[in-house]
Amino acid sequence: MMEVFRISTGKHAKTLSASGKKARWNRDNQFVLYTGQHRSLSSLELVVHQNISSVLKYEVMVIRLAEREKLYTRIPVKDLPGNWRDTAAYPALQDIGTDWYDHNRSLILQVPSAIIPQEFNYIININHPDFKKENVDLVHTEAFFWDNRLIV
Repeated sequence: MMEVFRISTGKHAKTLSASGKKARWNRDNQFVLYTGQHRSLSSLELVVHQNISSVLKYEVMVIRLAEREKLYTRIPVKDLPGNWRDTAAYPALQDIGTDWYDHNRSLILQVPSAIIPQEFNYIININHPDFKKENVDLVHTEAFFWDNRLIV
């Protein structure tokens, strides 16, 4: 088992649920959880994608993933468009994620982080048949406090 991390506001940190809102690797009504390889990567991902407020209470979700190879689809940088780190590449990346999601290729999509390409984000399809406790488990949550220097 390996641990991945997701930072959410308190009310969203209690269950493994997804909003279905589109993002870099998915389109609307595709129910996936974005998680990071490290707490620090998850922090950076949130900072660049959200308006962070020091007023909101955030929690780190510690999620354990089974490490069986069949549960993963891995996308290496070499298979991505040259501009994959730019927001202009979203449609191409959403095509990749939608193909993975619509065809139930695996429970987890491992993708490089656009912020730190040497590290990975793990996208979890919560509607996949392998989405069960022995493969994906919310182990616990931890209080998370933003360093005010990160908040503009």
